[in-house]
Amino acid sequence: MTDNTPALFDHHQADGWVRLRTLILLRWVAIAGQIAAIGISQRLFNLDVELGLCAVAVGLSIILNLVSLFVYPESKRLTEREATLMLAFDTVQLGFLLGVTGGINNPFAVLIMAPVTVAATALSLRATLAIGQAAVVLISVIAWFHLPLRTLDGQLLQMPELFALGYWFAIVISIVFIGIYTRRVSTEIQSMSQGLLATQMALAREQKLTDLGGVVAAAAHELGTPLATIKLVSSEMISELPEGSDLREDATLIRDQANRCRDILRSMGRTGKDDLHLRQALVSAVIEEAAEPHRERGKKIIIQTLQGEALPEDQPMILRRPELIHGLRNLIQNAVDFASSTVWIEACWSDTVFSIRILDDGSGYPPHLLGRIGDPFIRKIRKAKRDTRRPEYEGMGLGLFIAKTLLERTGAELNFANGTNPYTGLAKPGEKSGAIVEVTWSRKQNGIEAEDRTPVLGENTQFET
Repeated sequence: MTDNTPALFDHHQADGWVRLRTLILLRWVAIAGQIAAIGISQRLFNLDVELGLCAVAVGLSIILNLVSLFVYPESKRLTEREATLMLAFDTVQLGFLLGVTGGINNPFAVLIMAPVTVAATALSLRATLAIGQAAVVLISVIAWFHLPLRTLDGQLLQMPELFALGYWFAIVISIVFIGIYTRRVSTEIQSMSQGLLATQMALAREQKLTDLGGVVAAAAHELGTPLATIKLVSSEMISELPEGSDLREDATLIRDQANRCRDILRSMGRTGKDDLHLRQALVSAVIEEAAEPHRERGKKIIIQTLQGEALPEDQPMILRRPELIHGLRNLIQNAVDFASSTVWIEACWSDTVFSIRILDDGSGYPPHLLGRIGDPFIRKIRKAKRDTRRPEYEGMGLGLFIAKTLLERTGAELNFANGTNPYTGLAKPGEKSGAIVEVTWSRKQNGIEAEDRTPVLGENTQFET
């Protein structure tokens, strides 16, 4: 079967594995440790530390953390390039701090391996090599060029050259060994996970084909008798009607179409046939498909195009990818659950972007959770009772996490907001004052828009394996 979905097992799929919040938390721990080490070494061990240069190194980390906290939402997941730059900064910052506090004579020089270990665990081989090379270069530079570590009375604290050389050699070997070891274990774990995912996908696909084959076989069986009757009656009409008459031509057309229906059912019933016209559809049809399961849940769902009554040929033709439909369906479900009476789904597009907005007239998102939407296992700590609107859920945020993850795999960017500012927490039936979710794709780089808008109806083709 021709696969129109992105390669699930590409190396680039490592994007989004590392949360910005995780790296920020680790950097706060490192900052606290660095401040504690500087204070203890000065007050307890009477070391003459260059406080100005140390403050510059630690201050840069604090500034980066604060900027990251205020600029990005808490649920931000880093791309591989962003994560590499963050780890590269941590490596350089630690190298500079070691350089002004004794260089390789500082017992904390071994911590230069920490960013390499994180990169080997979560990033690609290329990013890991870049971080590892930066660590080796920095530890080599500070081994020869560093500010000496002295006590307040001027005593120099320095290892013998042989021990310093051995310590440098040990750190370099540790960077290489731990990087390779961690990378190898991480790769095997990822390979096993991908193998299990591929197995599950193959089983699910086979089950769908089996179910579809059963439905088609049942339809062919049930429709066989009516089609045979139509063919028999039309053949008798053809034999009795005069040659060249309009009625004879109509009867001939009926017989031919009955034969065509029989051939189509027979073709669809064969194992391993790919239905061409199920691969892509107009954006309005895909949105309708995603919203269909929630039509009968007591809330009004309005689907609109902001271009007005756009003609079918003007609407974008998008791929009916399962992650797209399932992601939109989860967002619509969340809107229906919390809406007071109405949910709006708006599609708009330009030459550069294509977006879908889902709005409701409910109470909206709590402001303190806006930055964390998309993270799993978000619990409302101070809430003693379950939400009566969703008695089957405990507010863990798994639905939005799954939707966000699936849609981001198609190249989408998601933004969450409220329709009212300031937040009131009150529902306004009939007004777009509740929660807002905007899903945006770049039309130049998205993974959902069909490249070919030509009609896709035609003869079914054999699956490509």
